[in-house]
Amino acid sequence: MKKIKDELQNIIFGNGEDGSQSQLKAAQNFLRRNAQTGFGTEKQKHLKSEEEIGLIAFAHKEDLFYTDNISENDFISSGAEQRVYRYNDNSVIKLNDSIFYEYWLDYFNSLLIHNYFFQSTAYTFLGFTIKDNNLFAVVKQDFIIANENTHLDSVKQFLAYNGFRNTRNNDYFNNELGLIFEDLHDENVLSKNGILYFIDTVFYLTKEFYP
Repeated sequence: MKKIKDELQNIIFGNGEDGSQSQLKAAQNFLRRNAQTGFGTEKQKHLKSEEEIGLIAFAHKEDLFYTDNISENDFISSGAEQRVYRYNDNSVIKLNDSIFYEYWLDYFNSLLIHNYFFQSTAYTFLGFTIKDNNLFAVVKQDFIIANENTHLDSVKQFLAYNGFRNTRNNDYFNNELGLIFEDLHDENVLSKNGILYFIDTVFYLTKEFYP
């Protein structure tokens, strides 16, 4: 477990850019540098609206706005946190406004953690878009077609085996890693041929995560 934690800390706190994740990491690096945070400390309070102003300016400077047309004809579904569109026969794009997170930095941290744990449903960050005066991150993900029902007891057993303790409903906590893992209902975890696919995850760092 220590090795996993060390690798996750390197992903979150490191400055490197890893191949297809370079744009994702670039955005996270910018937010992290501007969050008044450091190793072993939690970020000081600041307004998310201020963070967003800086993020938009950074996105313009670094050419991180997604310019392809997102047609409502390709709309599939929406939830509290995102809108989902068909991208092609094999993948979808998701527009997320980070509503589940206190800061945009938390959202990007969650994406990086998801990509570490769940490579079969990894997010590719395509950029940002502004829709109805709201800022959204645009990510692409493989489209998983479930062929059986997801049993939440199986999800609980799988996560318990990997150190995540069920705290309430569909929420989990890993004390050794210092990670909260939430919202794992049967629409966010799909089952195909006996394999669980985590498609929409929400991770939060706790003070136990920090070096």
